[in-house]
Amino acid sequence: MSTVISIGQRIPGFSRPKEIGQAILKSLRPLEWLKNLFVFSSLFFSGEVTVIGNAGKVSLVFLSFSALSSAVYLFNDLNDSEHDRNHPVKRYRPIASGQLPPRLAIASIGVLTALSFILVISLPVVWGALLAYGLLNVLYTLWLKNMIILDVFSIAIGFVLRVFAGGLAVGLAPSSWLITNTFLLSLVLGLGKRRYEVLTMKEAAGSHRSVLDEYTVDVVDSLISVVTPLTVVTYLLYTLDETTVARFHAPRLYLTAIFVVFGIFRYLYLIHRRDLGGSPTELIVHDVPLALAIIGWVITFVSIVYF
Repeated sequence: MSTVISIGQRIPGFSRPKEIGQAILKSLRPLEWLKNLFVFSSLFFSGEVTVIGNAGKVSLVFLSFSALSSAVYLFNDLNDSEHDRNHPVKRYRPIASGQLPPRLAIASIGVLTALSFILVISLPVVWGALLAYGLLNVLYTLWLKNMIILDVFSIAIGFVLRVFAGGLAVGLAPSSWLITNTFLLSLVLGLGKRRYEVLTMKEAAGSHRSVLDEYTVDVVDSLISVVTPLTVVTYLLYTLDETTVARFHAPRLYLTAIFVVFGIFRYLYLIHRRDLGGSPTELIVHDVPLALAIIGWVITFVSIVYF
């Protein structure tokens, strides 16, 4: 007995190309590409962001890290699909919900990984940072994210690698101030994310990720209370450092700290009073005061350093 399927009829078990495309795009998490703007840090803080050739090279690094980070997200979602089904939000991710077939996700990982290196084929000096970032995230997905403290350290190191990659592309070595500030700020954001996960999952936190059984709100808050003042003080010392002032001829650079302090205060308010923080990029996009603090900092920094 033959089965006839009319034109336009949906075959059971298969998704339309449009739905598959939407599922892949969602899995790539394009909003999270904002994190890759850290590759511009070395260029921005060197005072050379207006050099068109250098800006073009770092833009390629940005695209490269965006492709590789999306591959990482797909790999993470594949590995965590069973646990994600126990999460109130992550259960709707394409792989966990069954919208994106695993074989297609694996193929996408291969394409994105290859693309990330092809984009910077003219900048082989960046390949080491890309390899380190990829290896770090594989280790994070398989082991490190289940190790208390090391999990947030791994996230912070990922941001530092972005900074190094952007600097390598244009022959700029990031300063110790930039590396320290990047690492500390990333810790604040990573701990805020852990706090959100502990609050959201509550007793079921360990079933989603074993390390969450090791964290409590009190523990995370204590860690945040240590890292946050270090972040603020380090940035203030950077703006007041004689070398920094001499390099930029900017004795009033410390004024930019107003926006840094406000931004951090706003972030702390959002994670403590609004119980947010699961995605720092979403906070930046959707919280107007936080977004304005970042914009205000950029405008003030550019005005003082570049004009």
